[in-house]
Amino acid sequence: MLNYIVDPTLLQRFVPAGTELDLWNGHAFLSLVGFRFLNTKVFGISFPLHSNFEEVNLRLYVRRQDGLDLKRGVVFIREVVPRWAIATLARTLYNENYLSLPMSHQITTLDAGLAVGYEWKFGSRWNRMSLTVRSDPAFPKAGSEEQFITEHYWGYSRQQDSGCIEYHVSHPSWRVWNAENAQFDGDVEQLYGKDFAGVLRQAPTSAFLAEGSAVTVYKGRRL
Repeated sequence: MLNYIVDPTLLQRFVPAGTELDLWNGHAFLSLVGFRFLNTKVFGISFPLHSNFEEVNLRLYVRRQDGLDLKRGVVFIREVVPRWAIATLARTLYNENYLSLPMSHQITTLDAGLAVGYEWKFGSRWNRMSLTVRSDPAFPKAGSEEQFITEHYWGYSRQQDSGCIEYHVSHPSWRVWNAENAQFDGDVEQLYGKDFAGVLRQAPTSAFLAEGSAVTVYKGRRL
């Protein structure tokens, strides 16, 4: 998870109707996140050659007041996966901005640590995000930046008619490593647009590696 503090006005056009930007200590964040889906099932069914795969997404953080409940969620600007069928299904079910590209990942054991990287090819260029960790993972402290980044349990996607789809994402708290040597090198303008070029070409404000867990993504509902 590579995290960048950004001007809130840069993100405002991506905020779905009925939600607002979720800030941490007054800061708006944009995150580039790489992870692996393992043993994936859709409606309880596992599809051959489509159960284990990478994803890299660019996301921001929002919240929605639902009666007495404050729902904290994410909005995806772009999601990259390696298979066309996965991208098509995700666009159909959740109206998310998925793109299918060649992808790979690397996990290398270091002395008392790990080096982790994700790569995806856009046009003739390979894009890469990477980091290293050398400490032991720990559960995020309440109110910490680590908790803010890793514990948003709702997803929101904008609709073309200005509506919004909301879906619940369930998983336990994850242990997190604070990372070293975190970097991203890629074709920012072509992948994510000129608005984010100045942000993603800088060093991230913070970077984490999360251990992950079983995750359940529930069917969305229109707001």
